[in-house]
Amino acid sequence: MDTATKDRTAQLPQVTDPRNAGIELDLAWVRAAQANTSAIERRAATLPARRSVKKDHQAAWLLKAITCIDLTTLAGDDTPGRVHRLCAKARQPVRRDILEALGMGPITVGAVCVYHEMIAPAVEALRGSGIPVAAVSTGFPAGLSPFHLRVEEIRESVKAGAREIDIVISRRHVLTGNWQALYDELRIFREACGEAHMKAILATGELGTLRNVARASLVAMMAGSDFIKTSTGKESVNATLPVSLVMIRAIREFHERTGHRVGYKPAGGISRAKDALNYLALIKEELGNRWLQPDLFRFGASSLLGDIERQLEHHVTGAYSAGWRHPMG
Repeated sequence: MDTATKDRTAQLPQVTDPRNAGIELDLAWVRAAQANTSAIERRAATLPARRSVKKDHQAAWLLKAITCIDLTTLAGDDTPGRVHRLCAKARQPVRRDILEALGMGPITVGAVCVYHEMIAPAVEALRGSGIPVAAVSTGFPAGLSPFHLRVEEIRESVKAGAREIDIVISRRHVLTGNWQALYDELRIFREACGEAHMKAILATGELGTLRNVARASLVAMMAGSDFIKTSTGKESVNATLPVSLVMIRAIREFHERTGHRVGYKPAGGISRAKDALNYLALIKEELGNRWLQPDLFRFGASSLLGDIERQLEHHVTGAYSAGWRHPMG
């Protein structure tokens, strides 16, 4: 395989498995999906209490978490310079001295996620690294711009070099139970993505119930989403363990029925290393080791990386350092 081909394929979701082509909308399956809220909350509450990964094992899990981060900047004051600095951090997310002390070679994050206007500087800064650029799209975060503009925004981002597109669904379709409209919308988005991989953001904090989360997850996968993602990070409630459990079990059921593996991305509010360990443990217990790879699991985060690097330095030196020693950009 030539170098150009490697650069096009490295670290993209689903590079070792066929993409989720989607299936016809199965309304009976969607309507049968339920969620026992009290049982889900009890199951989620046990996870942090049972987590016992320590010392070298904890360091190894934290290094795994880094490779699954979509390093993100979605600020109104983003500049090409800021994006270039973030991409430099994506290429070398942990200081070399820490990696050497851990006996590790170079690692990178899973992707860099930006607004459409910042795709070009991100592509330039990441050239040759194999790290894909992800772009938020379809009127992010509300998803309420005219439909034809949302579709065209996807096409423009793909043309600009984005290899992953994080789209937002129309929440009203979920809240009114219009599953056909949600499916049709996502199929059009999926077609507009072309070879770029589509992450469907459900904005779970605005869907009302866990049952709605389960049903929206199934519809998004039936429509061909490569990933389902919790949140834009702009809602009042973002990623939580109960929501994650519902979405992960929907992924498991979809795989069991169709054979298609779909990725999962919790986003928003995940800023501490111990939170990352909880999500990784949940993935391992519910989906297995295959989903612990960056082609099937991502964190949508920015400050998370800084805390992980700080914890790794503590593991190596025995002392906590100041946050400024691990800048994001």
